[in-house]
Amino acid sequence: MAILGLDEKEYFARGHRACAGCGEALALRLAMKVAGENTVVVQCTGCMEVVSTPYPETAWEVPWVHGAFENNASIASGVERALKVLGKEDVNVMVLGGDGGTYDIGFRGLSGAFERGHNITYICTDNEAYMNTGIQRSGATPYGASTTTSPAGKVIPGKEEQKKDLVSIIAAHGSPYVATASVGYHADLVRKVKTALETKGPTFVNIYSPCVPGWRTDPAKSITIAKLGVETGATPLFEIIDGKHVLNMPQNPENLKPVEEYLKLQGRFRHLFRPEKNEEILSSIEAHAKENLKRIKELAEKGC
Repeated sequence: MAILGLDEKEYFARGHRACAGCGEALALRLAMKVAGENTVVVQCTGCMEVVSTPYPETAWEVPWVHGAFENNASIASGVERALKVLGKEDVNVMVLGGDGGTYDIGFRGLSGAFERGHNITYICTDNEAYMNTGIQRSGATPYGASTTTSPAGKVIPGKEEQKKDLVSIIAAHGSPYVATASVGYHADLVRKVKTALETKGPTFVNIYSPCVPGWRTDPAKSITIAKLGVETGATPLFEIIDGKHVLNMPQNPENLKPVEEYLKLQGRFRHLFRPEKNEEILSSIEAHAKENLKRIKELAEKGC
């Protein structure tokens, strides 16, 4: 980690019980190295809470508070105000949640915290389903993915809806800094978490994090898959700074790698290739990725 200029100390310590190849665990390790010891973590129920705090053990080397799915950001709001009263406004208040606790169940508290302008940084480790409770679809699950509640069959080929654009929704709350990141690009992820922590006000970073059992992938290929998500346009990297879009790693929407390269490594999309390719859905997924990247690129070029 020294090559990234990060603290050698582990604030999300080894010995936790996450799966081999877990994208979320890597995201938290990197985020905590940026945040450092002067941090209070508020974390809701989810895979990372379960694997890191089996009583009487903990992987957390900083003050840590557990909250329910629905009140994660609300607890963080109280922590932030309490620290302010105590004159400790230099302490990082980092809120951690998966996509289930962020996109869906915890959205009401998240929206309220951002509307009130609390000085917190919310990190969503987005693995695109409710992995901890049985791999059910969430608002973050992409179109065409098979989950236990959107199973692929002869009539319905996986989830029928597109992924919720939570990043734009959070930016619409007036947040001064919102970004997407990926565990496939460590330096970019580190820079964005650092920017979010240093920016006053409510900030948000959505980190795309492959899940080995949920995505049904090879544990050794988590980083490869994360990189392909960016290179195919499926998980674009960008920032919204004071309402203005910045596309990171500029890409031409017409010069992306085929989205098939990303999807074919994931068991949740296996039905799109067997017993034969579902050209219609694959084309639809690729078209959506290109159109979304084109939209972000145009907004950035217009200074919007």
